[in-house]
Amino acid sequence: VSTQSTGVSPQATMMRQAVSILSRRCQRSFSAEPTLHERLAALIPENRAMWTDIKKQHGSKSLGEVTVDQAIGGARGVKCMIWETSLLDAQEGIRFRGHTIPDLQNVLPDAEGGVAGEPLPEGILWLLLTGEVPTPGQVDWLKAELHSRAALPSHVEPLLRSLPKDMHPMTMLSTGIMALQTESKFAAAYQSGVGKMDYWESTLEDCLDVIARIPEVAALIYRCKFHDGQVADRDTSLDYAANFNRMLGFHGDGIDELMRMYICIHTDHEGGNASAHTTHLVGSTLADAYLSLAGGMNALAGPLHGLANQEVLRWIIDLKAKFDAEGKQVNADTITEFAWDTLRSGKVIPGYGHAVLRKTDPRYTAQREFALKHMPEDELFKIVSTIYEVVPDVLTKHGKTKNPWPNVDSHSGVLLQHYGFTEHEYYTVLFGAVSYTHLTLPTKRIV
Repeated sequence: VSTQSTGVSPQATMMRQAVSILSRRCQRSFSAEPTLHERLAALIPENRAMWTDIKKQHGSKSLGEVTVDQAIGGARGVKCMIWETSLLDAQEGIRFRGHTIPDLQNVLPDAEGGVAGEPLPEGILWLLLTGEVPTPGQVDWLKAELHSRAALPSHVEPLLRSLPKDMHPMTMLSTGIMALQTESKFAAAYQSGVGKMDYWESTLEDCLDVIARIPEVAALIYRCKFHDGQVADRDTSLDYAANFNRMLGFHGDGIDELMRMYICIHTDHEGGNASAHTTHLVGSTLADAYLSLAGGMNALAGPLHGLANQEVLRWIIDLKAKFDAEGKQVNADTITEFAWDTLRSGKVIPGYGHAVLRKTDPRYTAQREFALKHMPEDELFKIVSTIYEVVPDVLTKHGKTKNPWPNVDSHSGVLLQHYGFTEHEYYTVLFGAVSYTHLTLPTKRIV
């Protein structure tokens, strides 16, 4: 491995490799089940053969026509992308490797080792990369593996702490990810002449490294910009979500379950959205995972992409403030009137409608069920529930919305607000930090 491109001494590189090998040997000692690396090494030849056969049998077939409107409109509705990790159906909603959200809640391990709680993030990551539901032992292995990779390079924390407090947190996130790039194993392997068929190995290493390290990067941004700059030490006994919460400064079973659910439902959403597409477009140049992810996060920072849940929460808070000032109660009649006033003013009702879906977003439903279980008396949740009762009918009568039903963004801000996560400007960082859809690059480098 070349150390020139990473700026790391040969001694430090050898030490890291020795620690990594020792870590994996120790992790294998508590389970005879295949590791993630072993499963992918077995699956990739099968996957390569499948795509070779598909190209041979069907390579010349047309996927349909493209209209001028579609070309002008950014290729909306054009079938031109392979995406294995999730599928979005207009009537059914999202499936992750063939599994609906309720499926995931019934089969993926939870924090207690069963399936009664919210799925652990390590489980959904394993599923996305392999297409297989992991065992509790494999989830434990991946949890330990990510913890073993989580330490930041020494230059990253001082850099993040030096950034001006008035810098947007998404700019900070992009900067932090780029700073991690000095550790890229793919960049070093490529410079050393690695064969094309082995690209996936160092790409997987990079993806696991950045997934392991981004919680501390995101926590440093949150604590430095909005609080006292103190970040709790990593707790290797905790899963990915709970450990992230501790570094952010949040404690409690409720918010831990919320973070697990939030990661699960946001983890993938096909590849046509701007940030996922940007990540994979940059990655197609053989840019490493760090450069690719930074590009995707810059796309997510755009107000038309990553600000939706903030706008929904702002609309709900404005509604409540207006009603309080006018002495109005929150009920179906007053919210109906407010919704019509919003539409007549030329504005949209945020959180409703979807480019593909033609029914209630199942990710909204998952959040609603979480709220009914954990926070049924929350005042903002009651407003969200009443909005859900009346707004679809208002939008249907208005006649300008193809899908009058709520999407994922119409609920998430209220859940975060309930647990004291009130810094709305940070919500896009939270989404970017936990969305694995941007980091399925190994699945794209196997052919």
